[in-house]
Amino acid sequence: MKRILWVVFALTLAACLILAGCGQKQGGQAPSGSSSSESTGEKKDKVKIGVAISDFDDKWLSYMLDAMREYAATLTDAEVIFVDSKSDVATQLGQLENFVAQKVDAIVVNPVDTDATEPYTRMAKEAGIPLISVNRLMKNQDEATAYVGSESIKSGIMEMEYLAKKMNYKGNVAILIGDPAHEAARMRTEGIKQVIKKYPNMKVVAEQAGYWQRSKGMEIMENWLQSGLKIDCVASNNDEKAIGAILALEEAGKLDKVLVGGIDATPDALEFLKAGKLAVTVFQNAEGQGKGAIEAAYKVAKGEKIEPYIYIPYELVPPEKYDEYMAKWKK
Repeated sequence: MKRILWVVFALTLAACLILAGCGQKQGGQAPSGSSSSESTGEKKDKVKIGVAISDFDDKWLSYMLDAMREYAATLTDAEVIFVDSKSDVATQLGQLENFVAQKVDAIVVNPVDTDATEPYTRMAKEAGIPLISVNRLMKNQDEATAYVGSESIKSGIMEMEYLAKKMNYKGNVAILIGDPAHEAARMRTEGIKQVIKKYPNMKVVAEQAGYWQRSKGMEIMENWLQSGLKIDCVASNNDEKAIGAILALEEAGKLDKVLVGGIDATPDALEFLKAGKLAVTVFQNAEGQGKGAIEAAYKVAKGEKIEPYIYIPYELVPPEKYDEYMAKWKK
């Protein structure tokens, strides 16, 4: 009996040793449910960049978006994802949350509301993802990685100085403001007003937000005309609203009595400039800002250092420079 028990014990011990040996042999495998990329040291082949644009349908932003896509196509080791925020803050916030969930290497945002970006910077910091704003300076810009764009106030100053000279530094000015939620609208307007304050014989007689839209510019100008307001000059925050004002003035037969200025130097605006209907515009470099933003995101995703403010200068465009600036759009 004792001999049988010893045989059973010996067989059991042998089985245990064999099983233990098998367990050690398999110990290098990742446990069930864990990521295998950590243990194998896998590296991603491409950097991933998420880009949220406030509104694909905005005329000027569409040119910037085209430049972004064109430059992104040259980056063979990068995947760039573009999303349309449709001018909605909640939509844009959700898109940035998705980028974080996808573990992108950098985020580029053209903010819907430049005052509502605190959640953007907080989210990016917590995730350790570089955040770059483009075209619109955020209220809390210093908490982001970088800004690529222009100094908005300078465009308003350039536009209004030219118009003031054409007015012989006297007369009534109406201002067509963009979207008050945008830093660009506020600072372009501030630039216009700074110039007007310099000249005692000039004053602001009306100002209204047209949300960057041609139709709004036309509607506002029609209302001003119907009110009997005496206007010698219209300074618009962008070309689209300026064109709307021109169309309303033409319809009323008063375009020859009112100077109209804009900002952006879009192809449409340049045609109005050539026709003598738009007095002046200011070139905002859509290609420079679009390419610059993707380039900055790509560099920082690769571990390179970038400047916190990457400025793309504005350029004054009077009628005699039509050919020069139209050529920029035909490249």
